[in-house]
Amino acid sequence: MSLGTGLLILIVTIAAMEVFAYAMHRWVMHGFLWVLHESHHRPRDGWFEANDWFAVIFALPSVALIFMGTQGGFPPAVAWVGAGIAAYGMIYFGFHDIIVHRRLKHGWRPKGAYMRRIVQAHRLHHAAETKHGTVSFGFLYAPPVRRLKAELAANEQVRLRASSTARRAR
Repeated sequence: MSLGTGLLILIVTIAAMEVFAYAMHRWVMHGFLWVLHESHHRPRDGWFEANDWFAVIFALPSVALIFMGTQGGFPPAVAWVGAGIAAYGMIYFGFHDIIVHRRLKHGWRPKGAYMRRIVQAHRLHHAAETKHGTVSFGFLYAPPVRRLKAELAANEQVRLRASSTARRAR
């Protein structure tokens, strides 16, 4: 397999992972596995939170696919898919855990329109107090912030955090 074909598989896998992550976040993490994900919507006590188990869960298929495609007799494309899953995980960790949630302290502020939109969309996702009524479940793509604010405002059943309610009134 050519390097170009492998890189194409990797890029397509990263894009597919955003769709997969959206579905998992919206219907699984904010559904029956809220018991793990809820920790991410509460103030963290310590370095880790129960939600971090999702990183382990999602890493397993990546590791297995890379092994199968390099050592297990499967076509190399399988390893490239595993690498795409791993790449998405690294991108997600960088955006989500470092830039947005500042799990590693830094002073960087998003300056470009894309990065500001991603960060603001994720903050709006955290504006709801419960698993219901949240917006913006993807992470590499976010709908326009104006639309997300309108969705939050239109949902009369969503309970917003006090600081979010104050910002919404402005």
